[in-house]
Order: sequence, then C-alpha cells, then structure tokens
Amino acid sequence: MHELDEQLRELIPRLRRFAVSLTRNASSADDLVQSTLERAIISWADKRIEGDLRAWLFSILYRQFLDAHRRNRRYARMLEFFTGRDDAQPSVERTVMAQSALQAFDQLNTEQRALLLWVSVEGLSYKEVAEILDVPIGTVMSRLSRARQALRQLSDGEIASPSLRILK
Repeated sequence: MHELDEQLRELIPRLRRFAVSLTRNASSADDLVQSTLERAIISWADKRIEGDLRAWLFSILYRQFLDAHRRNRRYARMLEFFTGRDDAQPSVERTVMAQSALQAFDQLNTEQRALLLWVSVEGLSYKEVAEILDVPIGTVMSRLSRARQALRQLSDGEIASPSLRILK
C-alpha cells in the first residue's frame, strides 16, 4: 500500500492540472481530484494489475467530471422547472423559492418524484410513463395529479409530509 501511496502522490499534480482544464475552477478541480483518489483507493482491489495507473486515474477523473456535469444539468432543469424560467442570474427571492420547492420535492415519496421528473423535466408523455410503470394512462394521470397536489401543499407548508393512501 505504501507503493500505491507514493505513486498517487506523484500523479496528483497531473490529475489536478487535468481537472483544472476540465472544470476551469481550482476549487472544483481539487474536489474532483479528491473524489477521484477516493474512488481509486476504494476500487484498488478491482484494478487490473497490468493496466497503467495514470491512465486508470485519468479515466476515473473524467468519468467523475461527466457524472457531476450531468447532475448539474439535471439540477438546472429542475431549477428551471420550479422557477418557471431560465435566468442567468435569478433573483434572491426566486432562488429561495426554488430551494424551498426543491426541499418540498425531496419530501415526496419516490413514485411521486419519479412521475414529476418523467413528465415535467424529462418530457415523457403520459403514455410513455404508463408503459414504464405498466399501468393504464388514467392511473398515471391520477397519480400525477396527486403528486402535483402534494407538492403544492408541501411548498405552501400545509402538510409536513405527503399523505399516503393505503389500497387493498
């Protein structure tokens, strides 16, 4: 393990340089390098012995960057969905309202969150969602209606958590 530690230390400046070129931000680059090293250490046992350590680390770093970029794009789409528009610099009030809506969204149950994301963010049709869930379109519409209602109530502070219906 001492040998791995030494090799990692030698590669950190190269990883950081690559991360800065991707993120264009020193702080984000440092976070990216740290998460890359964490992933590498955790996955060390699964690494092929004959592979090049440097190439392996660069591929981990690049995949981590792409994953973070995708998460940020999804977050931006959700933020746009909750604020109703796409501003480069939203007002503080809009940002607070959007954060409140996102917190309310997080309180919904998994199915309600999935329905809202599929229809409102990903743009899937009711028919496509019905096929995913293997239920009739009418069921999707009613579940979506309940999800929207629960989100409104949570956003307005009317209920502490979404109500669950027990079906028999």
